[in-house]
Amino acid sequence: MDTVQAAAPAPAIQDAARPGGDRAAAIEAVRIRLGQLGDTGDGARQRAEHLVDLATRYGSHPFTTLEEARHLLGVDRPAFAALLGLFHRVPELSTAVQRGPQGKYWTNTILPLERTGALDAAVHGRPAFPYSVGLYPGPTCMFRCHFCVRVTGARYETSALKAGNAMFASVIDEVPETQPSTVYFSGGLEPLTNPGLGELAARGGRRGLDMTLYTNAYALTDRTLERQPGLWSLHAIRTSLYGLSDEEYEATTTKPRAFGRVRENLGAYMERRAEHGAPTRLGLNYIILPGRADRLMDLVDFVAGLDERSPGRPLDFVTVREDYSGRDDGRLAADERARLRDALRDFTAYARERTPSLHIDLGYALESLRSGVDARLPRITPAAMRGSAHPQIAVQVDLLGDVYLYRESGFPGLAGADRYIAGRVTPDRSLHDVVRAFVESNPHIEPRPGDEFFLDGFDQVVTARLNQMEQDVADGWGTYRGLLGADAPA
Repeated sequence: MDTVQAAAPAPAIQDAARPGGDRAAAIEAVRIRLGQLGDTGDGARQRAEHLVDLATRYGSHPFTTLEEARHLLGVDRPAFAALLGLFHRVPELSTAVQRGPQGKYWTNTILPLERTGALDAAVHGRPAFPYSVGLYPGPTCMFRCHFCVRVTGARYETSALKAGNAMFASVIDEVPETQPSTVYFSGGLEPLTNPGLGELAARGGRRGLDMTLYTNAYALTDRTLERQPGLWSLHAIRTSLYGLSDEEYEATTTKPRAFGRVRENLGAYMERRAEHGAPTRLGLNYIILPGRADRLMDLVDFVAGLDERSPGRPLDFVTVREDYSGRDDGRLAADERARLRDALRDFTAYARERTPSLHIDLGYALESLRSGVDARLPRITPAAMRGSAHPQIAVQVDLLGDVYLYRESGFPGLAGADRYIAGRVTPDRSLHDVVRAFVESNPHIEPRPGDEFFLDGFDQVVTARLNQMEQDVADGWGTYRGLLGADAPA
């Protein structure tokens, strides 16, 4: 691609989409770039304005279609095509998009997927081994969280464990060597209730896979680690934290005294990890539930307390999220969101002071909110759901071998979820076989009201991106679909 590299950095362009960025300085810097490209004719300054506006739009609204962007700029198709060509010859504009208020959509999800070709495979209906494979090995769960879609009492029979674990082993064995970070353990139900989880983790470790475990850590005890030493082969453990006191935990999970046990398990694990010299990363996933936006400072204190158990190997990361299910009982009221903005700033500042090595990830929308922009996750409705889903990008496999198309559909007995099973992995049918057969059948699952709750935040972002790309292609912008592609600068 023909690009002009600056002799020195161009922060004016790179910061064009950030709140408070100097638009006039960015336009002037782009005009100079256009001159270096030989574009010094009439309208060069207006083209520079349009390019800055384009970067600003996609930095704040990443799922804008190109036709929408064209109409917002008020230019005809030939002029817009010329602008798109210029956009990709000024790499700082792509950087500006990624530094915008909603840049996490680009850097965390969209561009990593672009680089694998998984998005194009989904758009064009080509079979491919999934970019992400969630193994849901837990036969049951000790919690009953009020926001979880699990059917009360639903579980898998203990008799399914032997065959199920053999099936999971076969999936681990077929993961391409070029996709070491593809597989993770989650649920569904609690993975640590499967006594064979350690063997599966060790199997992946021997293959060089960077496997992550999502767990509530209630069963992450010394006894579990002694019985399942393969758990030390995991790349990372992400613990879902449901509160910061026994009272909050019981209100969320219905399990008495669960917080104290989880806290002790995490502290003891950190001590054992340091003793073993294990490279496994340990972190927390913290969901901000209604009424708890003011608890973030206490979260820092909680982490600092854990670090005292293992000062040489402190906690590695914390991810903070809203409840992305879209259900009414998980939404924060407008006044609480306003308070949350200030709380996020205080939280990150306090964490830098008290837990300086801790990596904090605020995800898609909360990072925007911290910067002063109240961005929201795209809410996919049944009308916007894709009849073919996106198995080239992500699937989930349960203990029976059923391959689910959305992350929140892989629960036993969940009404309507069986319509989102692509097929079943068996001794004679691999995961790749299931995905290929499903894609080649040209499927169309007709969504029903309520099906949108089967999509988690990742599924929603992927669906929004694929819909955007397909619309761009349909509108004749296939060359530039989605604006930023696999060659976008990091």
